Amino acid sequence: MNFEPVSAAKRYYDFNTYLRTVFGCRVQKITLDAGLSCPNRDGKISKKGCIYCNARGSGTGAYAKGLSITKQMVDGKKWLSRRYKARKFLAYFQSFTNTYAPVDKLKILYEEALAIDDVVGLSIGTRPDCVDEPILDLLQSYAKHYHIWIEYGLQSVHDATLALINRGHDFQCFKKAVQATQNRGIKICTHVILGLPDETETQILETAKKVANMGIDGIKIHLLYVVKGTELEKLYMQGKYKCLAQQQYVDLVCNFLELIPHNMVIQRLTGDPHPEELVAPAWSLKKRETLALITKTLEKRDSWQGKREGKNEH
Repeated sequence: MNFEPVSAAKRYYDFNTYLRTVFGCRVQKITLDAGLSCPNRDGKISKKGCIYCNARGSGTGAYAKGLSITKQMVDGKKWLSRRYKARKFLAYFQSFTNTYAPVDKLKILYEEALAIDDVVGLSIGTRPDCVDEPILDLLQSYAKHYHIWIEYGLQSVHDATLALINRGHDFQCFKKAVQATQNRGIKICTHVILGLPDETETQILETAKKVANMGIDGIKIHLLYVVKGTELEKLYMQGKYKCLAQQQYVDLVCNFLELIPHNMVIQRLTGDPHPEELVAPAWSLKKRETLALITKTLEKRDSWQGKREGKNEH
C-alpha cells in the first residue's frame, strides 16, 4: 500500500485537515463552560466521579466567574482569530456533561452559542448514559443547517476497567448511544484513555478494534495523567498506580492508530493537563514534543493510521 499523508507532516487524519476540507478555511473550537453537572458527581450515579476527574471536571471555570455563553464565545473568537487566523468556529460545550439538563435548557444554551457570527456548528461533550430521543432530535434539527458533533466519553471497552475507574456505565450503554445517534446527520466522536489501571496493551488494542467497527466518525485519544484532588492521586501516592513513560505512550498511540479506519478523524492524540493541577507524569505537559514523537515513530515504522485496519493480529 502506498501511503499519501493527509498533510505534509502527519500520517493520520487530523481534525484541522478535516475542517479545512469541509469549510475551506481555518476553523477553531471555542471551549465553553455552561455550568452543567454530571450524574457521576451529583449523586444520581455517584458523588465521587471518575477516579481521574476532580471537582473542576476538565472545565475552564468560566461559568463560576459569571461569564455567559455569549461572553465566552466573543472572547474566544477574538483570541483564536488573533492566534490562529481562524475564520469560522465550533462552539465546544466541554465542561462536565453537556446533555445533562432538561432539553428546553439545552436548547437555550446551544442556540445562544449558534447565534454568534461565524459559528458553523457545535461540539457537545457528554456521556453515553445522558442522551435520549428528545436531545438527539434537537441536535438532529441543528444538523440540517450546522456542523454538529457529539462526543461520547467511553475510555475503554472493558467493563471491568469501567467499573474500576467508577465510570458509571458499561460498554453496552455506549453501543446503544452510538446506535441511537447514527443516521441523524450528527457526527460522533468517542474519547478513549490509554494507561488506565491494570489494562494491558492487548486490552488497549481491543478497544481500538471494537471502536473501529462501530461506524464512528472521530476519536480523541487521551493519556491518563494524575491530577490533584482525585481518587487516582491517592492510588498514585500509595504506589498502586504507575504512569506511562512518554515513549511507552507514543508506541501505544501508534499501535492504536494502525488499527482504526483511515478516514476516522483524529481530534486529539494526547491531553492538556492544567499545570497547576498536575501531579504526574511531568512529560504530559510537553504536548508538542509528544506529538512530534508520534509522527517520528510512525515515520520510522513506515506506518500510518489504518495500516492494520480490519486485521486482528497485534
